[in-house]
Amino acid sequence: MMDKLRDDRQLRALTGLNEAKIEEILPLFSQVYRERDQQAYEEGLGLGTRTRKPGGGRKGKLPTMRAKLLFILSYYKTYPTFDVLSAQFDLARSKANEQVHRLSPILHETLVRLEVLPQRQFESVEAFKAACPGIDQLLIDVTERPHQRPQDNEAQRELYSGKKKDTP
Repeated sequence: MMDKLRDDRQLRALTGLNEAKIEEILPLFSQVYRERDQQAYEEGLGLGTRTRKPGGGRKGKLPTMRAKLLFILSYYKTYPTFDVLSAQFDLARSKANEQVHRLSPILHETLVRLEVLPQRQFESVEAFKAACPGIDQLLIDVTERPHQRPQDNEAQRELYSGKKKDTP
């Protein structure tokens, strides 16, 4: 399906990236893919199971690294169901699911190596402030969620928020 794209605008709509960015990411994505493939092969040798060498066997419906990259980028940009994804890429639904779970860690590792992912954890408030220069106020939006009420009276008291009903 991705080989039938009309223009760069359609590529950005489906993947979130233009052609130049995809060409920038593709070599590192390919390298990480090959490393993971080699690692899986080496780990499989000691199990006594038959394991093909990396690159051996039938070629799948996503035969090129570019097709694999466009597949996983398209998934994360649009979050289609596996039925829709399988129809877009001419795969079985189970194979679409399998490919998403196989390619997601590879894309994540690629983005980590490119240093384009935002920092998710901070050691201290000062480290957080250093990562967000020029921001004086920070608003955090939270929502109380219902949970299973404990049977123990003491545990119930600890979790009681003071609200009597779910609605204000």
